[in-house]
Amino acid sequence: MDNRAPIDVRIIVEGASDVESVSRALQDVSLGSKYHITISSIIPTTSLEIAKRAVEGADIVLIATDADATGRELAEKFQRNLKGAVGHVERVKLPYGHDVEYIDPRLMMEEIKNAIIRAGLSSISNIRKLRKLEEKVNQYKNEIGELANENNNLETENANLANEIEKIQEEKEELKSKLEELDEKFTKLKEEYQEIKEKYKDLKGKNLLEIFPLHELWKDLFEEEPEDEEKIVKVADTLKTENLIIGQGYIAATSKEDAMACLRTIRTILILMNTEEE
Repeated sequence: MDNRAPIDVRIIVEGASDVESVSRALQDVSLGSKYHITISSIIPTTSLEIAKRAVEGADIVLIATDADATGRELAEKFQRNLKGAVGHVERVKLPYGHDVEYIDPRLMMEEIKNAIIRAGLSSISNIRKLRKLEEKVNQYKNEIGELANENNNLETENANLANEIEKIQEEKEELKSKLEELDEKFTKLKEEYQEIKEKYKDLKGKNLLEIFPLHELWKDLFEEEPEDEEKIVKVADTLKTENLIIGQGYIAATSKEDAMACLRTIRTILILMNTEEE
């Protein structure tokens, strides 16, 4: 037993007299058992608004108007405006010049069957299109699913990158702070260097003296111990040699050679002084 609901077919006619004609044509036909179809209503109207309300929810709407210019124009208007409101709209094609009210019931029934068959064939074509659309929808669903997964992965990566950027920003701020500290230290070192440079410049302009132990240098020169350091100092003071200082057991001169030359001069003077005293 087929539990599916029968196909709901509704027929639009122009007037009440046409309803009777169509009803007579349908009396001896079992559309339900043959086609699983039920004619749920026959609607007599030429009003588009009434027709829209009356056919709402129908699977198939058949338009049975007189086969003249007026009837054809009315049928085309219904077809054009009801097309998107119901499952399918089909016109009952009567031979030209025939009125629905007076047509042979058998011819009317035949044309109703033909209209239903055309609607069915059109629906089959639409079913194929629908299946293709379903396939595309499924394909798009899969693609959307893949894109959603990819988007989730990208969001995760984006969150990770955001965390890394935040860490990098913190490190950047820390490095910036250290750089500022180093910059301050560099400025101080630069100032200190400038001070040292100036001091070095001052010192460079002066004759620096080297200091030597007096006894050692005297012994190296003359192979004897100095007899009297006090006399050596007095002679050195008398000479007033520039850049030479003797005292406290040391001799200071610009170089060792200068110190030795000065000591030779002092020794010579001491020898002469001793000779005069004798």
